[in-house]
Amino acid sequence: MTSAQNTGGTPKLTQTFVVENIGLSIEGNAILSDVSLDFPAGEVVALVGHNGSGKSSLLKILARQLMPTVGSVNYGGRDLDLYHSREFARSVAYLPQDLGTGAEMTIRELVACGRYPWHGALGRFSDTDRSMVDAAISATHIERYADRVVGTLSGGERQRAWIAMLIAQDARCLLLDEPTAALDIAHQIEVLSLVRRLAHEAGRSVVIVLHDINMAARFCDRIHALKGGRVVASGKPGEILRPDTLNAIYGIDMDVISVPHLPHPLAYAC
Repeated sequence: MTSAQNTGGTPKLTQTFVVENIGLSIEGNAILSDVSLDFPAGEVVALVGHNGSGKSSLLKILARQLMPTVGSVNYGGRDLDLYHSREFARSVAYLPQDLGTGAEMTIRELVACGRYPWHGALGRFSDTDRSMVDAAISATHIERYADRVVGTLSGGERQRAWIAMLIAQDARCLLLDEPTAALDIAHQIEVLSLVRRLAHEAGRSVVIVLHDINMAARFCDRIHALKGGRVVASGKPGEILRPDTLNAIYGIDMDVISVPHLPHPLAYAC
């Protein structure tokens, strides 16, 4: 693996996740079966599929929150099991669906939690840590909210605060589980635009679970689609947004329509 140092000292990976023939069974139920996927560095990659298709379970495996029953997962050319917990946290940041904690913190306090992998619970908060927190707040354009309590913010503002925490973590790869759930369309676009900008301008890799195939096509470089725990499609948005492929993913008749200002069509149910 070739790498270079970024300003925060984290290796810049030329390869992110490679998943080979993984399966996951819980209490005798097959959640994932024979999943093999590549996640190219520097891209925003969406995981899509119907409810229960295995998207979140796959993301949890990438985040080391779940262990696959069979198969292997590599990150940066190394088996996931070979990483020390703090080393992995310095490179990969995970944002789950359940964000019940942190509501009583200010944004600045929440974002500062992202520095934990670098100094630990008893470590001193250094000038470098403060600089990284300030940079993360600036990158997500939430400076004017920095001293507000997280629980008083709108849904879109809260999501930006949590993403700022991941940026302060200085991770090169972000794993996001439905960060636009329960947001209105304006805030969905706001959050996904931020995610895409962070990836393309800062060289980060992003794996994001999404429900809306059109949002995935608009903001992501690549789409991996699951159905019943298996991969049913994988490719660029224009390769996925085809009636036969959409039917294979969602099990209903869907069609697409061309839109002049978009590089790919829009999908809709027939």
